[in-house]
Amino acid sequence: MTLTGKRVAVLAEANYEDLELWYPLLRLREEGADTFVVGTGSSSSYMGKHGLPIKVDAEADTVDASQFDAIFVPGGWAPDRLRRYPSVLRLVKNADEQGKIIGTICHGASVLISAQILKGRTLTCVKAIKDDVVNAGATFVDQEVVRDGNLVSSRTPDDLPAFGAALVAAIAENKARG
Repeated sequence: MTLTGKRVAVLAEANYEDLELWYPLLRLREEGADTFVVGTGSSSSYMGKHGLPIKVDAEADTVDASQFDAIFVPGGWAPDRLRRYPSVLRLVKNADEQGKIIGTICHGASVLISAQILKGRTLTCVKAIKDDVVNAGATFVDQEVVRDGNLVSSRTPDDLPAFGAALVAAIAENKARG
């Protein structure tokens, strides 16, 4: 188990894309990571777009980036809600400043845009927010997974196998600690 001893915050809000949250979450757990579902505080659990619920372990305003080795932002409509909370944006921005791995898929890059961490970076995302990513100062590439330093990004559920492998590898090799 390559991630034993690693702690990963999985951000969640209502209407997350079920596969884009659960597949990486289970993949991280399979590798031995301690995962913590971090919500906005609007609820103690959230329902995915396709009906799968997720229970929250902590609220964003009660945790700090230094507690984690990585942050994961799933897609769906949840990122549009997550990006409205200063505590979520602070968590993501601080994690980036500390060199922690930040994984994102699909619309998850919206949170990175609002956290203002994309200028000069290269990533991928769902094409619907490509212009937003570019306008935030990033270079968009249309690939199943892209790694740029501590950022690991992917496009859609079809890319989950490659994304899961890349996210696990990035967390395993990252030495950053806050």
